[in-house]
Amino acid sequence: MALHESLDPIYDQVVARNPGEVEFHQAVREVLESVGVVMGKHPEYAQAKIIERICEPERQVIFRVPWQDDQGQVQINRGFRVEFNSALGPYKGGLRFHPSVYQGIIKFLGFEQVFKNALTGLPIGGGKGGADFDPKGRSDQEIMAFCQSFMTELHRHLGEYTDVPAGDIGVGGREIGYLFGQYKRLTNRYESGVLTGKSGVFGGSHIRTEATGYGNTFFVKEMLSARGQSFDGKRTVVSGSGNVAIYTMQKVQELGGHVVACSDSEGYVLDENGVDVDLVKQIKEQERGKLAEYAERRRAAKYVPNRQVWEIPCEVALPSATQNEITGKEADTLVQNGCLAVGEGANMPTTPEGVRVFREAGVAFGPGKAANAGGVATSALEMQQNASRDSWSREFTEQRLEEIMISVHDRCYATAEEYGMPGDYTAGANIAGFTRVADAMLALGLI
Repeated sequence: MALHESLDPIYDQVVARNPGEVEFHQAVREVLESVGVVMGKHPEYAQAKIIERICEPERQVIFRVPWQDDQGQVQINRGFRVEFNSALGPYKGGLRFHPSVYQGIIKFLGFEQVFKNALTGLPIGGGKGGADFDPKGRSDQEIMAFCQSFMTELHRHLGEYTDVPAGDIGVGGREIGYLFGQYKRLTNRYESGVLTGKSGVFGGSHIRTEATGYGNTFFVKEMLSARGQSFDGKRTVVSGSGNVAIYTMQKVQELGGHVVACSDSEGYVLDENGVDVDLVKQIKEQERGKLAEYAERRRAAKYVPNRQVWEIPCEVALPSATQNEITGKEADTLVQNGCLAVGEGANMPTTPEGVRVFREAGVAFGPGKAANAGGVATSALEMQQNASRDSWSREFTEQRLEEIMISVHDRCYATAEEYGMPGDYTAGANIAGFTRVADAMLALGLI
């Protein structure tokens, strides 16, 4: 989609000021393609240079993370925290530990987080962080050593009213525990609201682990309902086999969907009888093994190496692994095979060309900043519990999550209708998130 002529120079400036950060460029362009129509209705946004300001992080921190491995060798990694926008509340967004992490990845994720958090309707700003550390194959002692060194630098930038990280790829309950322990040690304060995704034994939310997958499923349920359909009997394919994918599959099955496949970085499993989610959890979460082992233990299933799960015919596709995993080619295949709905459990897993293919084919497409907002929404609920020194039941927390995801869907749907793009959830999400942040920035003045 072409940019509005008034936005072309802004986008060119973003690219020039952030060379080589292709994921960030992609995220910015995707938002700018939607908000051109907003600028005509709101000349005050242009006057206050809201777009230029919203594309520039409020603060970026890059730091060295030295630690010692089990062989006594000193290792050096690079840590990042991008505090993107705090107009609506403290910076909120996860930490990613993965070798692919660099400044452009963190900025793209932080930029997306600003609008995702705004869509929840909760008082949270947007940020993101992480490190180019690979936790795969590392012992618990090595993970703890890295987390403690990482937090030793990061802690000075955090606070429950300033910046509240959570988990992301490579950062689960174990890592959050080590990070919080070091924060507590360094500050001599039990600020349980300074990190979310904590264990339930020290202030965590009952369904934070499940929240992103559950939330994505709730959002797709609403998209299907808007078309007079449901998950009941729908053949569903999920990419990934980590936290988001596992709990996406679990909730889809609870809602009557038939999940036949999931994947990892080396291939995919096809199980026509329905994926055994408990077995995937055992292999990936408890044994930290490879998905290929699933087919060895379940005779009816087969493991297909070095192929993508999107070649399997399905009615619902739920990308839950990483960015840019569905290109135009994969989107074409999904459409030709009868796909009706796509919900992005991961952050920006569909390329712009893939989004175009889905839009033109009339596929119900839930963009990540809306569909996977359940994780951060539940993090904000965890912050509420911590601030009130309270503990909520699992049932109450899941009910609140579903209510929030329904409101996110309805906000995107109504905004798309208002701006003459009915059914375009991408435009609806971008515009609704952008206008909420923009209005708050105007109210706060030039800061």
